[in-house]
Amino acid sequence: MLLDVLLPNRCAACELPGLALCSGCRDSLIRLSPPLCDRCGSPGAWPVRRCGECRGRRLAFATARAAIVYDEPARRFVQAWKERGRRRLAREAAALVAETLARPDAAALAFVPSDADRSLQRGHRPAEALARELGRLWELPVEALVRRARPVERQRGLGLKERRRNVAGAFASARASPARVCLVDDVYTSGATAAAAASALRQGGARRVEVVTLARAVR
Repeated sequence: MLLDVLLPNRCAACELPGLALCSGCRDSLIRLSPPLCDRCGSPGAWPVRRCGECRGRRLAFATARAAIVYDEPARRFVQAWKERGRRRLAREAAALVAETLARPDAAALAFVPSDADRSLQRGHRPAEALARELGRLWELPVEALVRRARPVERQRGLGLKERRRNVAGAFASARASPARVCLVDDVYTSGATAAAAASALRQGGARRVEVVTLARAVR
């Protein structure tokens, strides 16, 4: 493609010319593996049904799993993908997820809908793009089952309680959901967005919602 000639590819994490994600940076990304919290997927010293991060919270999703730890290399990758318009990184992100996580037992993939203003600024919708790439790899249909019910402030910089309040009621069911749905997003930080979007899926008829993300913040 002419664009590749004019703008040679660089690694999204280290900026070296060559692959979109060089082998060294790819290998440095920390895969999340057991032991994990059964519910939210937080890593720990031993497996637990509910960890300190999700214990006592009402979560609309049954499980949440991520492929990699959201550390500095992962943050650079996600920033290049989401904020610097490198749309083709969605395919790299999906490959990482599919290599690390098992295909969900779901009838369809849904995705967390992007904020309209941020979608215009970015020129693309990362969570939807990731879901569509995963749908191709996992051979699952991708459906727009969740819609934005109201605008929200950016979650970045907010504390855990503020994040939950910020997205409370932010999503609604767009149409009837199948009984088993896998909800896709790019990063799991506090679980507030995933829980709010999963609640909308449950309102639309989903009986079980699994959450899958590329990366997860680890405290």
